[in-house]
Parts: sequence; C-alpha cells; structure tokens
Amino acid sequence: MLTWPHANSDWADRLDVVHPVFATIGSAITGHECLLSVCQSMPHAALVERLLCENGARTDRLLFAIADSNDTWARDHGPLTVLGDTGATLNDFHFNGWGGKFESVLDNAIPARLHRKGSFGTATIQPRDLVLEGGAVETDGAGTLLATRKTVMNANRNPGMNQPAIEGLLTEWLGFERFLWLDHGDISGDDTDGHIDTLARFADPGTILHATAPPGDRDHQALTKMARQLEGFTTRDGLPYRLLPLPFAGVHVDENGRRLPATYANFLIVNDAVLLPVYDVPQ
Repeated sequence: MLTWPHANSDWADRLDVVHPVFATIGSAITGHECLLSVCQSMPHAALVERLLCENGARTDRLLFAIADSNDTWARDHGPLTVLGDTGATLNDFHFNGWGGKFESVLDNAIPARLHRKGSFGTATIQPRDLVLEGGAVETDGAGTLLATRKTVMNANRNPGMNQPAIEGLLTEWLGFERFLWLDHGDISGDDTDGHIDTLARFADPGTILHATAPPGDRDHQALTKMARQLEGFTTRDGLPYRLLPLPFAGVHVDENGRRLPATYANFLIVNDAVLLPVYDVPQ
C-alpha cells in the first residue's frame, strides 16, 4: 500500500520531485506483487495511474482507493496484518502523528475507510485501542518483537500504560511471544522518537541487520550502544543473533540544512525482492 502525496498534503511544494520517486517505487513493487495506491480523488488517481504506467508498472497488479490523507507514511498509518487459520486480520491501531507532532486525523482514518470500500478484500478488520505505528515494530515472523522502548512506550503515544500492559495487548493481538526492547539508537533528524525501521531489521529469525555511523559522526555513540545491546540478545533457541552491520548512508540534509534520518535499514521487503533506499550516492 502506498499513500500518494497530493497538493493538500505535507509534500505540496515538492510534488514535482516526489511523484517520480513514488512512481519508481510503485512500479518496482508491481514487478513482484499487487500495489494498492491510496489517492486523494479520482483525478489524483488518474494522475497516479499515468505516472505508474509511464514507469513500466504492471497494470494487472494496480489497485486504487480514494481516501484523503495528511501525509504519505503508509507503513505507519496502514493496518498491521496477522495471518491465521481463518485468514488475514487487519489490526487498525491509532495513529497520532508520532506523538502529536503532525496532523494525522485523515491518516488515522484510512484503514477503516478503505476496509468499508472493500479495498482489502475479504480480510476482517479489528480496531485496536492503542497508538502504534508499523515502523515502530519489527518481527522475525516467528513470535519475536524487536522495537525501541522510546517509541512504543512513549507517553506521547500511550500515557499511563506500562510495559506489561502493552506487551499483553501485543501478545493478544499480534501473537508476539518474545520482546526485545532497545534502549539506544536515536539518530539525527528522526521525528518518530526512534522507529526500529531505520535502526535494526530481521533478515531471518537468526539474523539482524543494523545501522551504523563512523567515529566522529553525531550518531556514532548511540548506534554503537545499540549494537552492543543487540549483541546481548538471543534467539528463541537461546543462541546469539548473527549481526550484520549496514554501511553508513552518509550525511543528508534538507533544503534548510536539517539532517535527515538516512539509513539503509529503512528497506521494503516484497515478494522475492528487497527495495532499498540508496540516497543518490555512488557507493
């Protein structure tokens, strides 16, 4: 699912730059699986379809839905899907703009609105009374959660809820049996309070890829502490994880000189492929 930028979204002044990037990502996805594009209006959907087709998207794998949005971060405001014996269940958590930092009412309504429209097929949807973003949780697919305490347990998400209460709900709703909580890993420019999707990701149940920064970089200390904590974690079989450090993605800033949270951990796994941000750097 991609929620596309539009003239009333946070990307309004960058559409000429952002639309081609979304089209490239979307077209690449259709080479491996279906793509659901969330568009603001029918004219917007027509534009999105044209951009995708011009980039070589497979038209038989294109799906469209109309829903207004504040921003584009579908990994965070989209539903979290659990597959069980009776099929797929869409867990619709609250999304509050990463702790109230940004407008999010429209984004928060997208999963339920799309479900009412039939965009998710026969999958059932369950509203969940908990603030949780998809980018805040990482799983090995075998019952283990990897996340940062600072995000999931932040008072700007779920005030008054302690760790046992949150773990109990995530066990009940998402099937987690083990919880690996990171206490380090802040990176510069991150508005999410430490989303795991820019820090550490499972490659398989025994392997974790993690972001790094070189000595002298402002993020070096935090990411080094994170790596040391990862070294202390074990698999469900009691074995140390195989840890693979990712290369440093370099320093990238926006037009105002503000550093951006660029890491190679923020990839997307699709069927038989991984889409990786490369930041326009030669290496």
